[in-house]
Amino acid sequence: MAHIILASSSPRRRELLQQLGLSFDIYSPDIDESVREGESVAAYVERLARAKADAVAERYPDAIIIAADTSLGVDSEILGKPESKQHAIEMWTKISGRWHDVYSGVCVRTKDEKYSIVVRTQVEFQILSAADMESYWDTGEPLGKAGAYAIQGIAARYIPKIQGSYSNVVGLPLYETVQLLQTVKALN
Repeated sequence: MAHIILASSSPRRRELLQQLGLSFDIYSPDIDESVREGESVAAYVERLARAKADAVAERYPDAIIIAADTSLGVDSEILGKPESKQHAIEMWTKISGRWHDVYSGVCVRTKDEKYSIVVRTQVEFQILSAADMESYWDTGEPLGKAGAYAIQGIAARYIPKIQGSYSNVVGLPLYETVQLLQTVKALN
Protein backbone atom coordinates (compact mmCIF):
# COMPACT_ATOMS: atom_id res chain seq x y z
CA MET A 1 0.00 0.00 0.00
CA ALA A 2 1.13 3.51 -0.78
CA HIS A 3 2.42 5.85 1.89
CA ILE A 4 -0.51 8.01 3.04
CA ILE A 5 -0.07 11.26 4.94
CA LEU A 6 -2.86 13.13 6.68
CA ALA A 7 -2.03 16.83 6.39
CA SER A 8 -3.64 17.76 9.69
CA SER A 9 -2.93 17.81 13.40
CA SER A 10 -6.64 17.49 14.20
CA PRO A 11 -7.27 14.53 16.51
CA ARG A 12 -10.81 14.34 15.11
CA ARG A 13 -9.57 13.91 11.53
CA ARG A 14 -7.07 11.31 12.72
CA GLU A 15 -9.83 9.34 14.47
CA LEU A 16 -12.14 9.57 11.47
CA LEU A 17 -9.45 8.38 9.06
CA GLN A 18 -8.60 5.51 11.41
CA GLN A 19 -12.23 4.36 11.09
CA LEU A 20 -11.42 3.50 7.48
CA GLY A 21 -8.71 1.08 8.62
CA LEU A 22 -5.97 2.99 6.83
CA SER A 23 -2.36 3.19 7.88
CA PHE A 24 -1.07 6.75 7.64
CA ASP A 25 1.36 9.27 9.01
CA ILE A 26 0.57 12.80 10.10
CA TYR A 27 2.28 15.97 9.00
CA SER A 28 0.60 19.31 9.65
CA PRO A 29 1.80 22.08 7.36
CA ASP A 30 1.90 25.71 8.37
CA ILE A 31 -0.09 27.72 5.83
CA ASP A 32 -1.73 31.13 5.78
CA GLU A 33 -5.39 30.62 6.68
CA SER A 34 -6.46 34.23 6.15
CA VAL A 35 -9.81 34.70 4.45
CA ARG A 36 -9.63 36.56 1.15
CA GLU A 37 -11.99 39.44 0.54
CA GLY A 38 -15.30 38.25 -0.89
CA GLU A 39 -14.33 34.59 -0.53
CA SER A 40 -17.21 32.17 0.04
CA VAL A 41 -16.99 29.51 2.72
CA ALA A 42 -16.88 26.77 0.07
CA ALA A 43 -14.06 28.46 -1.86
CA TYR A 44 -12.16 29.13 1.37
CA VAL A 45 -12.17 25.55 2.68
CA GLU A 46 -11.28 24.12 -0.73
CA ARG A 47 -8.41 26.58 -1.18
CA LEU A 48 -7.00 25.73 2.25
CA ALA A 49 -7.30 21.97 1.70
CA ARG A 50 -5.46 22.27 -1.62
CA ALA A 51 -2.79 24.54 -0.09
CA LYS A 52 -2.20 22.06 2.75
CA ALA A 53 -1.88 19.20 0.26
CA ASP A 54 0.57 21.20 -1.85
CA ALA A 55 2.70 22.12 1.16
CA VAL A 56 2.97 18.49 2.29
CA ALA A 57 3.67 17.29 -1.28
CA GLU A 58 6.76 19.50 -1.37
CA ARG A 59 8.15 17.59 1.60
CA TYR A 60 6.81 14.11 0.70
CA PRO A 61 6.54 14.03 -3.10
CA ASP A 62 5.91 10.27 -3.35
CA ALA A 63 3.12 10.12 -0.76
CA ILE A 64 -0.63 10.15 -1.13
CA ILE A 65 -1.75 13.20 0.79
CA ILE A 66 -5.14 13.78 2.37
CA ALA A 67 -5.79 17.36 3.41
CA ALA A 68 -8.96 19.00 4.72
CA ASP A 69 -10.32 22.18 6.16
CA THR A 70 -13.69 22.77 7.84
CA SER A 71 -15.55 26.01 8.56
CA LEU A 72 -19.06 27.14 9.26
CA GLY A 73 -21.08 29.51 7.18
CA VAL A 74 -23.96 31.65 8.33
CA ASP A 75 -25.34 34.67 6.48
CA SER A 76 -22.39 34.50 4.03
CA GLU A 77 -19.94 34.82 6.94
CA ILE A 78 -17.16 32.34 7.66
CA LEU A 79 -17.04 31.16 11.26
CA GLY A 80 -13.72 29.55 12.07
CA LYS A 81 -12.20 28.68 15.43
CA PRO A 82 -12.87 30.94 18.42
CA GLU A 83 -10.10 33.30 19.41
CA SER A 84 -11.61 33.98 22.84
CA LYS A 85 -14.67 33.32 24.98
CA GLN A 86 -16.29 36.50 23.64
CA HIS A 87 -15.63 35.38 20.06
CA ALA A 88 -17.24 31.99 20.79
CA ILE A 89 -20.29 33.72 22.28
CA GLU A 90 -20.59 35.91 19.18
CA MET A 91 -20.55 32.78 16.99
CA TRP A 92 -23.10 30.94 19.13
CA THR A 93 -25.36 33.98 19.05
CA LYS A 94 -25.30 33.86 15.25
CA ILE A 95 -26.21 30.16 15.04
CA SER A 96 -28.55 30.01 18.04
CA GLY A 97 -32.07 28.91 17.14
CA ARG A 98 -31.36 28.40 13.44
CA TRP A 99 -29.74 26.34 10.72
CA HIS A 100 -26.18 26.93 9.56
CA ASP A 101 -23.89 25.25 7.04
CA VAL A 102 -20.73 23.30 7.75
CA TYR A 103 -18.34 23.05 4.81
CA SER A 104 -15.30 20.84 4.48
CA GLY A 105 -12.85 21.03 1.64
CA VAL A 106 -10.98 17.77 1.05
CA CYS A 107 -8.01 17.35 -1.25
CA VAL A 108 -6.26 14.12 -2.16
CA ARG A 109 -2.96 14.58 -3.94
CA THR A 110 -0.31 12.34 -5.41
CA LYS A 111 2.79 13.22 -7.40
CA ASP A 112 0.74 13.26 -10.61
CA GLU A 113 -2.84 13.96 -9.58
CA LYS A 114 -4.77 16.34 -7.37
CA TYR A 115 -8.51 16.20 -6.72
CA SER A 116 -10.62 18.19 -4.33
CA ILE A 117 -14.23 18.43 -3.29
CA VAL A 118 -16.36 20.55 -0.99
CA VAL A 119 -19.01 18.90 1.18
CA ARG A 120 -21.84 20.84 2.81
CA THR A 121 -23.93 19.71 5.78
CA GLN A 122 -26.74 21.71 7.32
CA VAL A 123 -26.94 21.78 11.12
CA GLU A 124 -29.79 23.03 13.27
CA PHE A 125 -28.89 24.56 16.62
CA GLN A 126 -31.35 25.06 19.44
CA ILE A 127 -31.75 28.47 21.02
CA LEU A 128 -28.87 28.91 23.45
CA SER A 129 -29.33 30.88 26.64
CA ALA A 130 -26.51 32.93 28.16
CA ALA A 131 -26.25 30.21 30.82
CA ASP A 132 -25.92 27.54 28.10
CA MET A 133 -23.10 29.49 26.49
CA GLU A 134 -21.25 30.07 29.78
CA SER A 135 -21.63 26.43 30.79
CA TYR A 136 -20.47 25.12 27.41
CA TRP A 137 -17.46 27.44 27.31
CA ASP A 138 -16.43 26.23 30.78
CA THR A 139 -16.13 22.64 29.46
CA GLY A 140 -13.17 23.65 27.28
CA GLU A 141 -14.65 21.76 24.35
CA PRO A 142 -15.20 24.80 22.08
CA LEU A 143 -11.49 25.60 21.83
CA GLY A 144 -9.93 24.75 18.49
CA LYS A 145 -13.27 23.84 16.89
CA ALA A 146 -14.82 25.53 13.86
CA GLY A 147 -17.93 27.36 15.02
CA ALA A 148 -16.81 26.83 18.62
CA TYR A 149 -18.57 23.49 19.03
CA ALA A 150 -17.99 19.75 18.67
CA ILE A 151 -21.01 17.80 17.40
CA GLN A 152 -19.38 14.57 18.60
CA GLY A 153 -19.14 15.92 22.14
CA ILE A 154 -21.20 17.86 24.63
CA ALA A 155 -22.60 20.14 21.91
CA ALA A 156 -24.68 17.24 20.60
CA ARG A 157 -27.22 18.21 23.25
CA TYR A 158 -27.86 21.48 21.38
CA ILE A 159 -28.31 19.95 17.90
CA PRO A 160 -31.77 18.53 17.15
CA LYS A 161 -30.96 17.54 13.57
CA ILE A 162 -28.58 17.67 10.66
CA GLN A 163 -29.01 17.24 6.92
CA GLY A 164 -26.00 15.64 5.29
CA SER A 165 -22.79 14.02 6.40
CA TYR A 166 -22.18 13.70 10.14
CA SER A 167 -18.46 13.01 9.63
CA ASN A 168 -18.26 16.24 7.64
CA VAL A 169 -19.37 18.21 10.70
CA VAL A 170 -16.75 16.40 12.80
CA GLY A 171 -14.10 17.47 10.27
CA LEU A 172 -13.61 14.91 7.47
CA PRO A 173 -16.42 13.66 5.23
CA LEU A 174 -15.50 9.98 5.05
CA TYR A 175 -17.60 8.87 2.08
CA GLU A 176 -16.23 11.63 -0.15
CA THR A 177 -12.68 11.07 1.11
CA VAL A 178 -12.91 7.39 0.14
CA GLN A 179 -14.19 8.39 -3.31
CA LEU A 180 -11.17 10.65 -3.82
CA LEU A 181 -8.78 7.93 -2.61
CA GLN A 182 -10.34 5.48 -5.07
CA THR A 183 -9.91 8.05 -7.86
CA VAL A 184 -6.13 8.09 -7.28
CA LYS A 185 -6.14 4.29 -6.91
CA ALA A 186 -5.13 4.45 -3.23
CA LEU A 187 -8.08 2.17 -2.35
CA ASN A 188 -9.82 -0.60 -4.22
